[in-house]
Amino acid sequence: MENKKDILKWLNKEASNEELARLKKAEGFKTLEKIAHYAAQIETPNIDVKKALSDLKLKTQNNSKKGKVVKFNFKKIYKYAAAVTILLTTSYFLLFNNTSNFKTEFAQTKTFNLPDNSEVLLNANSEISYSKKDWKKNRNLTLSGEAYFKVQKGKKFTVNTAVGEVTVLGTQFNIKERENYFEVKTYEGLVSVLYNDTLVKLPRGTIFKLVNGVIDSNNTFNVEEKTWLQKESNFKSTALRFVLTEIENQFNYKIDTKNVDLNVLYSGGFTHTDVNIALQSITIPLQLSYKIKGNRITIFNYDK
Repeated sequence: MENKKDILKWLNKEASNEELARLKKAEGFKTLEKIAHYAAQIETPNIDVKKALSDLKLKTQNNSKKGKVVKFNFKKIYKYAAAVTILLTTSYFLLFNNTSNFKTEFAQTKTFNLPDNSEVLLNANSEISYSKKDWKKNRNLTLSGEAYFKVQKGKKFTVNTAVGEVTVLGTQFNIKERENYFEVKTYEGLVSVLYNDTLVKLPRGTIFKLVNGVIDSNNTFNVEEKTWLQKESNFKSTALRFVLTEIENQFNYKIDTKNVDLNVLYSGGFTHTDVNIALQSITIPLQLSYKIKGNRITIFNYDK
C-alpha cells in the first residue's frame, strides 16, 4: 500500500527525496515513467470553474422562458479523467501484479522456463501460476492439470495442487492432477508427496497414485516407458473413465458412452497423433466400438 501513496505523490509532484528513491526501486518504474510522459502529452482543458458556473446559470435563466433544458458539455473533462484512470490502472498492474501464469487449451502443450531456469513441460488443458516477486526466496507454484518438471538444484521447490503438495530440491518428475485423480511419478532424484497427514518419499521409478480419494497400491512404473512428452499416454490398471478423459484432453473431442462400464480397468496406451488409432488402442482390447460425428465421440458395446 505504501507504494500506491508514493505513486500518487509522484504524479502530483509532491514526493520527497526518500519517497522518490523508494519508488525508483519498485519493479516497472521505468515503464511507469514512460506512461506518465505520454499521458502528460494529452491536451487537457483549462477550465475556469466560476466562469463555467456563471455561464451555466445565465444560459439556464435565458432559456427557462422557452422551456428548454440546458445540457452542460463535460466531454473534455471525461476525456481527461479517462486518461488519468488508464494511467493509474496501468501503474498498479505494473508495480503490484507479480503473478506469472501459463495455460494450455485442449490438444495443446507448452514448454517454458521458471526464473531459476527450471524447465516445465505443461500438458494439455493445464495451468501453472507463481509469484515472480517471491520466487528467489520461495520456489513455490500452483498446478492444475499435468506437467513434467526438470528442477534445477537449489532451495526447496514446491508444487501445490488441489489434492496434495509435492516437494523436491532438484530432480525430474511428473504430476497429474485431474478430477478424482492424482498421480506423481519420479524419473530422477527423490520426491516428497504430502497428502493430508501422509508424507510419502518417492525415489526413481516409483509412483504415488490417488483415485477417488483412495491411495492405489501400485507403487512402481517403468521409467523407460513413453509418456505424453513423446506424444503417447500409458496406463496401468486404470479405470476407463480416466483414460477417456485423457482422450478428450489430447484431441479436443467430447466423449459420450452408451452401456459402457467406466470403472473397468485398462492397461495399455494410445498415441496423440491420430484419434482413430488412439480409440482403437482402447476399444479393441475392451471389446468396445466407437463412432465419430463432428467433435463428439460415442463409445458403446458391440452388442448394443
